Amino acid sequence: MWLGPEEVLLAGALWVTERANPFFLLQRRRGHGKGGGLTGLLVGTLDVVLDSSARVAPYRILHQTQDSQVYWAVACGSSRKEITKHWEWLENNLLQTLSIFDNEEDITTFVKGKIHGIIAEENKNQQPQSEEDPGKFKEAELKMRKQFGMPEVEKLVNYYSCSYWKGRVPRQGWLYLTVNHLCFYSFLLGKEVTLVIQWVDVTQLEKNATLLFPECIKVSTRDSELYFSMFLNINETFKLMEQLANIAMRQLLDNESFLEDKSLPKPRKPLKNISALKRDLDARAKNECYRATFRLPKDECLDGHTDCTLWTPFNKMHIPGQMFVSNNYICFASKAEEACHLIIPLREVTIVEKADSSSVLPSPLSISTRSKMTFFFANLKDRDFLVQRISDFLQRTPSKKPCGSDREWKWNFGDPGCEEVPELPSSSPLAVSPTSALNNRPVNFCAGEVPTASQGLLKLFRRNSEELLGPKGAKEKMKEESWNIHFFEYGRGMCMYRTAKTRELVQKGIPENLRGELWLLFSGAWNEMVTHPGYYADLVEKSMGKYNLATEEIERDLHRSMPEHPAFQNELGIAALRRVLTAYAFRNPTIGYCQAMNIVTSVLLLYCNEEEAFWLLVALCERMLPDYYNTRVVGALVDQGIFEELTREYLPQLSEKMQDLGVISTISLSWFLTLFLSVMPFESAVVIVDCFFYEGIKFILQVSLAILDANMEKLLQCCDEGEAMTILGRYLDNVVNRQSVSPPIPHLHALLTSGDDPPLEIDIFELIKTSYEKFSNLKADDIEQMRFKQRLKVIQSLEDTAKKSVVRAVSGDIGFSIEELEELYVVFKAKYLMSCYWGNNRAAAARRDQSLPYLEQYRIDMEQFKDLFISLTPWSCGTHTPVLAGRLFRLLDENKDSLINFKEFVTGMSGMYHGDLTEKLKVLYKLHLPPALSPEETESALEATSYFTEDVTTEEMQEDKGRKNESCQEKGTIHRVMQDSLQHVQRGPGGARAVPCNRHCSQSPSANWGGWKKILQPAHEEV
Repeated sequence: MWLGPEEVLLAGALWVTERANPFFLLQRRRGHGKGGGLTGLLVGTLDVVLDSSARVAPYRILHQTQDSQVYWAVACGSSRKEITKHWEWLENNLLQTLSIFDNEEDITTFVKGKIHGIIAEENKNQQPQSEEDPGKFKEAELKMRKQFGMPEVEKLVNYYSCSYWKGRVPRQGWLYLTVNHLCFYSFLLGKEVTLVIQWVDVTQLEKNATLLFPECIKVSTRDSELYFSMFLNINETFKLMEQLANIAMRQLLDNESFLEDKSLPKPRKPLKNISALKRDLDARAKNECYRATFRLPKDECLDGHTDCTLWTPFNKMHIPGQMFVSNNYICFASKAEEACHLIIPLREVTIVEKADSSSVLPSPLSISTRSKMTFFFANLKDRDFLVQRISDFLQRTPSKKPCGSDREWKWNFGDPGCEEVPELPSSSPLAVSPTSALNNRPVNFCAGEVPTASQGLLKLFRRNSEELLGPKGAKEKMKEESWNIHFFEYGRGMCMYRTAKTRELVQKGIPENLRGELWLLFSGAWNEMVTHPGYYADLVEKSMGKYNLATEEIERDLHRSMPEHPAFQNELGIAALRRVLTAYAFRNPTIGYCQAMNIVTSVLLLYCNEEEAFWLLVALCERMLPDYYNTRVVGALVDQGIFEELTREYLPQLSEKMQDLGVISTISLSWFLTLFLSVMPFESAVVIVDCFFYEGIKFILQVSLAILDANMEKLLQCCDEGEAMTILGRYLDNVVNRQSVSPPIPHLHALLTSGDDPPLEIDIFELIKTSYEKFSNLKADDIEQMRFKQRLKVIQSLEDTAKKSVVRAVSGDIGFSIEELEELYVVFKAKYLMSCYWGNNRAAAARRDQSLPYLEQYRIDMEQFKDLFISLTPWSCGTHTPVLAGRLFRLLDENKDSLINFKEFVTGMSGMYHGDLTEKLKVLYKLHLPPALSPEETESALEATSYFTEDVTTEEMQEDKGRKNESCQEKGTIHRVMQDSLQHVQRGPGGARAVPCNRHCSQSPSANWGGWKKILQPAHEEV
């Protein structure tokens, strides 16, 4: 490759000159090629240990002038052929020109300019994003591809110097992290170590330190454990490895292969040796953390963040923290975790104003909203740039018209063309949910049939209860008043200050009149609903009258959703539930419908109208409980693994007992999938849902630990799983909510009795309080870290289960052993996955439908089959191998969809490897008959058949023989052909050898004609 001319002071050190002319030297690295001895070993070791881009190219070309002591490297090569090509170009194109110059400086200037021109010409056709990568990084990427045989589509993300522990000996080398592979290369005193591991094969990543290994990273696969240490920055390396492994798991889970973000803004300052892909992954990690922290939509991208202080009027303080700015939101998080969180949607902003700085309050900035709230930030770095970015985003926000001076940005909402949001007094509770404007004009999705539930079903089906007038009613009014006071002090709506006080109120239970509103705010569903007006109505309209597997399952479960509640004992509630579930199934066909979604959605509909319930379901399935409701409930299994890990940490005495009984895997799915709604009385479980929408999965885990802790003594005395389940079921069945103003709903989930002893009731608020007292030190960041670790384990376990299922399904009809089938499955699956990330425009990922049986999920096309056939076939066919592979593929593709599954694949392989010689020849014979032939080959075969038929008929007519004798002779001829051919394909006791392909596998009609002639007559020469 041509290099941008770099100065070289010691041209002879560690290099041997092989060719020279007055202007250039061609040199070889000492120790490369024949000989080398000890010097070569030392040089090779130095190259790996000291060079920042791993192994130094063994050949290079230097430019020199006679009187100068300075040399310039202009080209390098990994092979003699490559460097010779560059050398010959220089001799043919530059030598004669350079001899004309009189001044040596002019010669050097001309050579450098020419080389730069060549490099620029070569880079013309490269992708634009690669131009952002620094030159040193490009060089390392090129060497990585050559060293490990990677194609150009495989992108290097970063590389690190480290040691790989082979036994007890560290091998110093370089670790390359690409999008799909982990690679390592070391050359130490003549011994090479080369490792290539696919991320999809990684089962565990750990960062730890032991006596044997210093601080190191452990990479586990199904077959081996690899240890890497001596990193300059082990935390950065480990974080990047986690990201890449997580991308690979997403690919296995739902075919989400990695797509580089080409819209990523360029850095304000150039970054040395950091690729565009590394920046992309760093940005993704920050975006995910940002969205999870503030419960923002999945497409929200963080633009930047800066340290600042926020004036909080409720306690008259400037709280230090960070401001985050993205396309549609300004957010603030205090450094003290529970001090204050703030979310300001840009659609609500009316004024952004820079105030005068002072020594007490430098660089202040005020932001006003439509709800008459003003937020005061200070201590901002680069305030002018920040205001300009906010201004740019506001201009792109719908219904905003910027105006004002350089020091102030205002947006006027009084314009008739602008959308106005009705303002509500912050001191009074909403009479209805936040979508009151929508509720006043409900859309009837089923005109002429069942009316739409335009408000929470609980308000429509509230039974007259004396509780509303008694002590419980008074308690409910006090809760509402507490929230009204909170709204007055902290604000109401999306721009509310969220503090420890907010969490305390949630723990005490949200009043029924405010439950729907606050669920929407805390979950972030409100943001998605107001930015997608009409989306739900359109989905309902499109899904009307459509039927598929998801709608069938929904219909089956509709009447099982809270059948004890009056709201779902009539068609209004059932129809609303049907519309919400069906709309979501059409929005997200990957999930479609999963059991437990009906239970959760029915509860959402009690407190929200249909559209609100739909967006809450979206937030639940896609953000708060990711992967919970897919066909394999991966997310629930992941959090089950976290629950087991937390049990070992917090309840070590109970953990081993629970593992022996196998209880955790049973209870956690029912608890997590339905948020305790299916195992706890409704009035109590809905308080769990309150806290969940505010805290997330952290709360579900800590309350689960509190339940186990409360029953520890009884569980330790259990003898089997059934006894343990009875204890936990009885406990949950008696968790009560004495403050509920709704009449108790008959609880049908646990029909458990405790003999003559009256059940001991547990107050739900005491349970919640206990969970916070004992287990509140769980951190959301730690849970996300644990989720990654468990996701690797769960998905790989599911893949192993799928492999065993597929192998078991095909093993009865195939000659391969179970172990051989498992190895073939690994190869088959790897070829499919390669097509997903190396297949250019091939729509391989789109072919995988996870709703299909495991056997049908991985399917390959003809090109992929040809690659496998060439590498696995025992039949040597020379240049005709691709033709034979194509014919075998068409023979195996029975449904003619141009794809074959694993069973069809191993059927073809088994025909070549197993069975007697007659069966093998039959397989070969079928490859020369339709449907194995291509259309062109079929036409040629028909011509050949006609020729032989006419020839045989003429001979028989001359000998005056009947059709019966003719048929017998043909059978005898074919029998002799098969007997003679068997002698030529026999390979001894091991199986088949060469098959007659060279003469009758050609694609040309004439060659096929000759091939047919060879088949139909005995072969007397080796084929």
